[in-house]
Amino acid sequence: MKTITLLALVGLGAQLVDGSLGMAYGVTSSTLLLAIGTNPAAASATIHLAEIGTTLMSGLSHWKFGNVDWRVVLKIGVPGAIGAFAGATVLSALSTELAAPVMSLILLTLGVYLLVRFTLRGIDRRNLGKPMRKRFLGPLGLVAGFVDATGGGGWGPVGTPAILASGRMEPRKVIGSIDTSEFLVALAASLGFLFALGSQGIDVAWVLALLIGGMVAAPLAAWLVRHVPPRLLGSLVGGMIILTNTRTLLGAHGLDAPDAVRSPVYAVLTVVWAAAVVHSVREYRKDRVVESADALAAEAAGLAGDPADDRPAPARG
Repeated sequence: MKTITLLALVGLGAQLVDGSLGMAYGVTSSTLLLAIGTNPAAASATIHLAEIGTTLMSGLSHWKFGNVDWRVVLKIGVPGAIGAFAGATVLSALSTELAAPVMSLILLTLGVYLLVRFTLRGIDRRNLGKPMRKRFLGPLGLVAGFVDATGGGGWGPVGTPAILASGRMEPRKVIGSIDTSEFLVALAASLGFLFALGSQGIDVAWVLALLIGGMVAAPLAAWLVRHVPPRLLGSLVGGMIILTNTRTLLGAHGLDAPDAVRSPVYAVLTVVWAAAVVHSVREYRKDRVVESADALAAEAAGLAGDPADDRPAPARG
């Protein structure tokens, strides 16, 4: 019973993070399942089965709050489903020992870029609103879906920073679209695992615990992402990517850094991340003050130049 309760809490916390930052449900959940001795294929299958429900609820919630671009969902979700099915069916024979550090290095670079850009510059609105191209989203979805199925998580960490880095979508819509399209990925991965493994190693009670916790958190996360400033979201996502992938790199085969090295590195990164978030909050408040002043000035100018003020008063009979 303790394990079931813990899994439900993990599902709740993981979905709260995933729904508001666009990543980390699979990473958080798979870490726990692997820690208690579940084999990688069964752990990934358990998570993806639970994600069918959590991503459906998350997608509906994001749609309700206006966080979804359906064109992006289809362009990235369908290739993502294909990649996830392929990844699920070959997981038992695939070694990700070398692939994981390479992918983590790429993601770490994207994380640094996002953290610096959103902390120091906020949203680059020069490309905001421009359509996302299929030739970009298609390959991205294929790779992200494959990584997600083989690693027990990765759809958000691969897809979210890549789309954010393009500067063509608001962070809340990036997160909402990624979370919504993940339903297709979770469904395809689950079918792939069931085709390759059957129900071997999958505990239905564990799936339900993760599912219930995630479904409770999904609406709250969708509301949260709409109200958190985009600049702050960018800094939060960038820091999450950096910490997650630094951990993977330091624990990679061949490096396996000792705790004496890991702890100071994590401490420094955490301090830098916290400072970046604080700076983003301060800059956001300054921007709001400037925007409010500009709006008041524009309103005053509009009232002063209103042609209705120059019209003669109607004659009184």
